[in-house]
Amino acid sequence: MSIKKLFPILLLGLAVLTGLDGSAVAAVGQAEPWQLGLQDPVSPVAVEGHDFFILLTWLMTIITVVVLVLLLYVLYRFSAKRNPVPSKTTHHTLLEVVWTVVPVLILLVIAIPSFRLLYFADRVEDADLTLKIIGKQWYWTYEYPDNGNFTFDSLMIDEETAVAEGKMRLLDVDNPVVLPVDANIRLIMTSDDVIHNWAMPSLFIKLDAVPGRLNETWTRIPAEYAGTTFYGQCSELCGVNHAYMPIAVKAVTMEEYEAWVTKAQEQFASADLPSSVSVASAE
Repeated sequence: MSIKKLFPILLLGLAVLTGLDGSAVAAVGQAEPWQLGLQDPVSPVAVEGHDFFILLTWLMTIITVVVLVLLLYVLYRFSAKRNPVPSKTTHHTLLEVVWTVVPVLILLVIAIPSFRLLYFADRVEDADLTLKIIGKQWYWTYEYPDNGNFTFDSLMIDEETAVAEGKMRLLDVDNPVVLPVDANIRLIMTSDDVIHNWAMPSLFIKLDAVPGRLNETWTRIPAEYAGTTFYGQCSELCGVNHAYMPIAVKAVTMEEYEAWVTKAQEQFASADLPSSVSVASAE
């Protein structure tokens, strides 16, 4: 590849690196046109994940630049014109040790924060409330077991309604998830049919909802984001209407959340089983 072709690629890489924080172009809770980098991190896990992303990007950039410089040096130093008599050397102990040890050290630099982030995002010991998420073809069902155990379905609103009401096309839903700020929220996910994936970029959540299995993670939304709506989508190919399973999470204050729970308990049917269940006798 010629230098002329490499130059625009290098410029693009520089533009991505200089815009990694995304503060000038990325909005909270949704992607923006011409956005660079990730969405602004909100939750503690998202902040840690964003820092890890920057670390990986710089490591990849450094490795790419070093390899490119070595290739250019080899092309220059060992061309037929400058090196008419090639070396007969077949082994170099120090070089072989270096190119074995250095990749191991790079992997350690990546592995340590990676494992730490995985354990940090796994679960929260003392949750203030639990949200159960059930994926279905092609919508989401949510249960609030700590607040009366009510449940409701969340479906994407049609395009005409979105345009008429000034809402987000393909992202807004009829019943958004409502969560309080400054609370540790346990998220439990499963599915009724096929594998779905509950993905919320600003909260750094992307977890499969698997039939017959419960997957768990957690999140916490700082108080400064009260009144913000975060958007996500199903990120696992789950059928013909996979593209129409948006996720909307509305962050509210604790007072607003308690008022919404009172209203939701009346609006939505309870998920509780009957107090007494009759079982047919085998006799």
